Amino acid sequence: MTQPSADASRALTRLAEDEVIFRDSVYEFADREIRPLVHDMDEHAKIPRRLIDQLFELGILGVEIPESYGGAGASFFHSVLAVEAVSRVDPSIGVLIDVQNTLVNNAVMRWGNTDVKQRYLPKLAASMVGAYCLSEAGSGSDAFALQTRASEVADGYKINGRKLWITNGNEADLFIVFANLNPELGYRGITAFLVERDTPGFIVGKKEDKLGIRASSTCELLFEDCVVSRDRVLGEVGKGYKVAIETLNEGRIGIGAQMIGLAQGALDHTIRYTKERKQFGKAIADFQGVQFQLARMAIDVESARLMVYNSARLRDAGLPFLHEAAMCKVLSSEVAERVASMAVNLYGGYGFVRDYPVEKLFRDAKIGQIYEGTSNMQLLTIAKQLLS
Repeated sequence: MTQPSADASRALTRLAEDEVIFRDSVYEFADREIRPLVHDMDEHAKIPRRLIDQLFELGILGVEIPESYGGAGASFFHSVLAVEAVSRVDPSIGVLIDVQNTLVNNAVMRWGNTDVKQRYLPKLAASMVGAYCLSEAGSGSDAFALQTRASEVADGYKINGRKLWITNGNEADLFIVFANLNPELGYRGITAFLVERDTPGFIVGKKEDKLGIRASSTCELLFEDCVVSRDRVLGEVGKGYKVAIETLNEGRIGIGAQMIGLAQGALDHTIRYTKERKQFGKAIADFQGVQFQLARMAIDVESARLMVYNSARLRDAGLPFLHEAAMCKVLSSEVAERVASMAVNLYGGYGFVRDYPVEKLFRDAKIGQIYEGTSNMQLLTIAKQLLS
């Protein structure tokens, strides 16, 4: 086996150190600025605009956007680290960062022409929140059964339909909307459109009252003769299915990062609590049974983290990562639920009340097995790959 040169080894070490510094700096920001807001954001189901502005100022809502467009010009892996670090404090903010970076920004960078990039990337790096609009009432796991329709008109395209479960719906000013322009062609008629919030005929409807990640808005979107110009097509007409598939593959790694951040946060809280909580004259952390449960939690978190990181590395290296992305999403979401549940158990009665943080993380964890591709759909992807 060829060994790396000393210079290459030093370069890899510096890269790893820089990534750790980046992740830790984002976590320090989240711990300082986001943590004091977590309870109220969950209670009122709303993210303060000033916090979103701070995220833009920090650069973590435009991680991969090139510096020439005002972004940080960093890697997909850095986006994953940012989602993980923030989700350790509040997964609601973690998913806002994830959707912005792994779905919206990536789609515009990959599929937008020069004019689209010049129009939107500087805004997405500085102040414009984005949303990704694929799901509908009858189109969840069967994403290409969508009923939202587009038709050609003199000024461009007219969109009619309804979208559900749209993350960032309340905060977004730019929406990537998937509609079928030629239903007779099936999924090959699907086209991605860029719709701005103030477009006539577009309405942000009901905001869902959710179990977890409550601060993150999840909204219904309505399109009633919503006309967009021809230059608002993202990619090519009839190639929206390709935009959706390739972007969501990356988004699943982002959800994996959200889930490992959540799990790490639950473990952090639990370690602190078990050192403070006394029973039978000593801290419960001194009991071997508790120590073994903490050790299992740590093993789970680190295993999921390595799988998420591996998927992100493969993506950045331009190597196939579909199989790994599906695996990391399944594992990380299961780990998040399991670790958060054990955190509640170890907190005892205090874990069941909202005055303590692990109850929220337990609620937040459930969505990981549902959105951006359910666990069953990921298992199907993995099995097909194994049997091909």
